[in-house]
Amino acid sequence: MGRDDVEHVVCFRPGQLLAQHIAALCNAKFGFLGEAANSVGGYLAHAVPDANGMNAAAMLATPRKAYILLNVEAELDTQNGQQAMAAMQAADLVVALSAYKHQAAEYADVLLPIAPFTETSGTFVSSEGRVQSFKGAVKPLGEARPAWKVLRVLGNLLKVAGFDYETSEAVRDEALKGVDVGSKLGNKLQGLTAQPVPVTSGLQRVAEVPIYATDAVVRRSAPLQATHDALPPRALMHGDELKKLGLQSGDQVKVTVGQGSAKLAVAADDSLPLGVVRVAAGHFATAGLGAMFGAITVERA
Repeated sequence: MGRDDVEHVVCFRPGQLLAQHIAALCNAKFGFLGEAANSVGGYLAHAVPDANGMNAAAMLATPRKAYILLNVEAELDTQNGQQAMAAMQAADLVVALSAYKHQAAEYADVLLPIAPFTETSGTFVSSEGRVQSFKGAVKPLGEARPAWKVLRVLGNLLKVAGFDYETSEAVRDEALKGVDVGSKLGNKLQGLTAQPVPVTSGLQRVAEVPIYATDAVVRRSAPLQATHDALPPRALMHGDELKKLGLQSGDQVKVTVGQGSAKLAVAADDSLPLGVVRVAAGHFATAGLGAMFGAITVERA
């Protein structure tokens, strides 16, 4: 494929920097999708750490005394569920805001019911910078309230300034006040360098989050969980790796990552390179495992 054959390079995985270099060499256009539906809105609202702040990974790696979880199931929605759960257990206070009763009932000190996005108004900003506001389809169930209202009341109780909004539109207007959305968006990555990956021995885990395990809503949808894409995770390896371990597709194995383990069925996938075990994350069956990427052991169950 020559330069003239390449028009666009779109990437939404960790290879963004390499894709940018390839696009530059091929005189192609480069762009990448946000992490979630409203990632751009989150950036515009400064929902990211500043130079002195900590991101979610840092806050879990160095446990805090208290956590507020907003639409987060720590064991499923983090890169290292094992580490996240250890941080929750060690905290003095955990407050969980969720539309569903889930495992947080075992480690949270306070559970606050909030409405899912379908029952509240709000605003999305698309990857192209289009600001799109919406209304709730139905009223919140019972005593549940939109998350922004719950946070506003908590701010009022703590006498924190800047928590006097009456509508989601007021929150939107404040977040976008004086912001030229178009000028804030850019596809060029800066300040990043590609680092060589150290050579490792043994098996390495690679993980993805299946499409119907990405959030609390789809995880609790009976029709979606009955589809092929919602089948339980398996340990996938190249057929030659199975032979080395004396295993066949369908055998039960124990996979261990960090201090956690899970029992899964094993299956051959010759599209994977040797030395790799693909085990999905974001699922109850694998929630006790450690990091999504790193050393993994596989043994017959």
